[in-house]
Amino acid sequence: MARTKEFDPDTVLQRALELFWERGYEATSMADLVEHLGVARASIYATFGGKRELYLKALDGYLRAQDPRVVERLSQPGPVLPAVRALVESYVAESLADERRRGCMVVNAAVELAPRDRQVARGVQASWDTLETALVSALMRARSQGEISGERDPRALARFLLVMLQGIRVLGRADPDPARLWDAAEQAMAVLR
Repeated sequence: MARTKEFDPDTVLQRALELFWERGYEATSMADLVEHLGVARASIYATFGGKRELYLKALDGYLRAQDPRVVERLSQPGPVLPAVRALVESYVAESLADERRRGCMVVNAAVELAPRDRQVARGVQASWDTLETALVSALMRARSQGEISGERDPRALARFLLVMLQGIRVLGRADPDPARLWDAAEQAMAVLR
């Protein structure tokens, strides 16, 4: 007769995400996972597969939780530029409030694993595509509402913002200088005017 699991897989997956987010994939060993999760190595393998599969499931959970928030924020009716400003400012505020300097799980995955792991690269790219698409849609609305010039290219502006926002995440982890991040955010908004 099979034994029932003595742990909640969703809780364990969330705890694994926290550890991978804090340390990164390479710096997290199976021994670290066993200790942090409080789950036997055999149970981790039986439930999630190996370390890589656990990482991919944790990353996927992060993406499924984070990406819809941005889309929702930029899809609200009414003026668009205040919503874009709020998004840009939230990236700065979150980066500065990150006392453990974990950064963004997507950016961390992009830098650490995407160059050599196609599945991670696809997840990162999908997340960036979601953000870019939400920004393009919002900026098209802004253009049609007269908030930005009809001559402005919403896709090019969205790509600029995507790159700038990811840069905020990198600097927020490496060197969270408030003046640098807030100045960059202000200049990003100036580009949209």
